Amino acid sequence: MNEAGKVYLVGAGPGDPGLLTLKGLKCLQQADYVLYDGLVNPLLLRHTHANSVRTSRQDGPDGKRLGQSEINQQLIDAARQGKIVVRLKGGDPYIFGRGSEEAAALAEAGIPFEVVPGITAATAAGEYAGISLTHREHASSVTFITGHEDPTKSSTSLDYQLLAKQPGTLVFYMGLHRLPRIVQSLIEHGKSPGTPACVITKASTPNQQSVFATLEELPVEVSKAKLEPPSLIIIGDCATTRCEWFETKPLFGLRIGITRPEHQTGDVIEQCIALGAQPVLLPTIRIEPPDDWQLVDDALARLNEFDWLIFTSVNGVDAFLGRLWETGGDMRKLSGIKIATIGPSTVAALEKFGLRSDLTPESYRAEALAETLKPNTVGQHVLWAGANRGRKVLIDELQEVAASIEKVVVYHNIDVESFSDQESGILASGEIDWIGLSSPSIAENIARQLPNDVKSRIGSDLKLCSISPVTTAAAENVGLLIDAEAIDYTWSGILNAIAQVRTPQ
Repeated sequence: MNEAGKVYLVGAGPGDPGLLTLKGLKCLQQADYVLYDGLVNPLLLRHTHANSVRTSRQDGPDGKRLGQSEINQQLIDAARQGKIVVRLKGGDPYIFGRGSEEAAALAEAGIPFEVVPGITAATAAGEYAGISLTHREHASSVTFITGHEDPTKSSTSLDYQLLAKQPGTLVFYMGLHRLPRIVQSLIEHGKSPGTPACVITKASTPNQQSVFATLEELPVEVSKAKLEPPSLIIIGDCATTRCEWFETKPLFGLRIGITRPEHQTGDVIEQCIALGAQPVLLPTIRIEPPDDWQLVDDALARLNEFDWLIFTSVNGVDAFLGRLWETGGDMRKLSGIKIATIGPSTVAALEKFGLRSDLTPESYRAEALAETLKPNTVGQHVLWAGANRGRKVLIDELQEVAASIEKVVVYHNIDVESFSDQESGILASGEIDWIGLSSPSIAENIARQLPNDVKSRIGSDLKLCSISPVTTAAAENVGLLIDAEAIDYTWSGILNAIAQVRTPQ
């Protein structure tokens, strides 16, 4: 029999993946199995290599609905198989999250467990909407209340007479569908109809919506706004303290398609979230190692022959220097060789290996790199570590002055043949506002993969942003309309260009 594993009941926070605690992150990194709630942001699963299963509120495309007893049993069974199990729950496990029920089941079964607290939805919703649940001038207390009691109960456990007299802040979880009844009950028991109040839905996500009104007017205003759960209702004078910050971010609410290889999306995802956007992964290429490393190994064995080493991508840096290490070498082998890079991302990749770039052009494109390199490579030997395909500008230009220029293929760009069913569904449903095109080949792939009905929306509710003039030309050559073009030829430049279109200076 396997030695029992362990279960971690981890609070994932309310939506923003950056609100996961450090301990929660460590649990995900160590997990063998993850069972996560439907309200958990799936971007958190980037932090785990474990088999991950989603629990649904109802049967559907996201999976079969799991009852609480089934969830409890899955946790027990997985732990008994010796696995490290993470039960990833929206918000905090013990604040209206049934975490205590799961803990009790684990304790009864003799399964070791720990509880990792998370940021509960109430505090995040208030702060992301710009209000403080407590305030020395407005509220000295805050009360958390469920707006969705156990439906099997014969009567409510809530004392509305007591709640109506509560001088602090009232926060109702999961009460959107019962809002008129909650408001009526509070007013009937003495709460002033003019009490400031608000409803916040999808808190801390780019889909967050906030409606502010008096208590009496709140149901009508919420109905007009057509809000959808998950939601929180906040009632009290604290709702007058609003200082907006989240919903005013430059890309707030925009859904942006990221077309990079999936393993390289981390920094772009973080940039999107920081700007208030929702990143949507749409990888159109994947990166694979060469079928045969012999030519690379030959070049590594002759490094002393070269005066310059050129990198035009992060992939090139990682693959070439990674192979150098794997074959028994280290950075000392590069002694005496100057290094040229095409832009800041490549420079940053070098720095991870403890190396500095000797030359980077002001403009991050092959033409600028060639122009900057030519005076420095006259009569010299140059090695370029790059992909299996790409433009020949560097080779053509440097051949005019260099004694020799040699390119070794250290990775392959492979076209993704088609979007997944999930990605196709997102595109078809209009859930993407912008798609970033970060290379000519990606532009060509997008043109090939997009269905005609989706292509017909380009320029209206679906817009494209190109990373450079070369990419723009490639896109236009295959019939794609470009709505914005980056000034800096990076993903940061793409996001800045989208923000510029949204809010012209």
